[in-house]
Amino acid sequence: MSRTYKAVGINLKGMPLGESDRLLTILTPEFGLIRAVAPGARKHKSSLGGRSGLFVVNELLIAKGRSLDKITQAQSLESYPGLGQHLGKLTASQYLAELVLLQALGDQPQRELYELLNAHLGRLEQAASDEAILAHLTQAVFHLLALAGLAPQVHRCCTSQNPIVPDFKAPHWQVEFDVAAGGAIAIACQQTQPAQDKLKYRGGDRQPIFAQPEPSVGILNSPPAVKSPQRSQLTREPAARKSAYSTRLDATELDILQRLAYSELPIIQEVLSSSAPMGIERWLRLEHILRQYAQYHFDRPLRAAALIETCFFPLPTSITRDNATV
Repeated sequence: MSRTYKAVGINLKGMPLGESDRLLTILTPEFGLIRAVAPGARKHKSSLGGRSGLFVVNELLIAKGRSLDKITQAQSLESYPGLGQHLGKLTASQYLAELVLLQALGDQPQRELYELLNAHLGRLEQAASDEAILAHLTQAVFHLLALAGLAPQVHRCCTSQNPIVPDFKAPHWQVEFDVAAGGAIAIACQQTQPAQDKLKYRGGDRQPIFAQPEPSVGILNSPPAVKSPQRSQLTREPAARKSAYSTRLDATELDILQRLAYSELPIIQEVLSSSAPMGIERWLRLEHILRQYAQYHFDRPLRAAALIETCFFPLPTSITRDNATV
């Protein structure tokens, strides 16, 4: 049996090991997540130095080890130098890498995840403005949630399962977004439903409470599958417990969330009115909502995401609603 194998992978994480080595966490389409040592990568003239950098795509020859595999050869295929030249792009890409690490598996093919991440890193690198960076980041988070089977339900009410259509003619139209319920809830349902009747997850389950979104989600030709939970996975929330996070969305915000499911970013001008400009503030708000949703359902904090506001600017109080700072 061969003690070496070949793989193509993108570096998602690196940490010093020993005096001069680097331990890499690599996402590969063939084998999923692998951890391998890049020997001598921290030496000044090491051939693996540049190839062990963050978000570098390499063709690798790897020797199997008892505890850790070792990279014996590496040939760079692609990198994203533009990400490291802009703090906002770098932070956004690290945010996506952290989200990928939460859902990637080892010893299993992860081609869809690999291709999805690379596609969105390329979009982030080419983004020409802070608003474009935030827009691409927000859509990337939505797509990664969809691939994990965790996309929020935004086309139908999580309580009644009735379609929700944004009403742009009503200036004060809103919908509730509840992370524990799995997405959008019509205000009428939210006001009439007793707290004890809210559907919740069973303690150990992390399957969301939603049906398959409309339309299909995905950046690739074959959209990521969106999993629906089984009825047996649902349980009731005690009356004394409240949702971890909820907020109100206006018509524009819900419409954009619904359009994030498509492979391309929505053409914002088609849905915005002069009284509801998009801008950085709204993209920050939508990103923050999806961040709260992801952290709740993965049950892990996204550390890189905490720097997003710092990279762009602090969120003003004008986009704080219903005692939920967004």
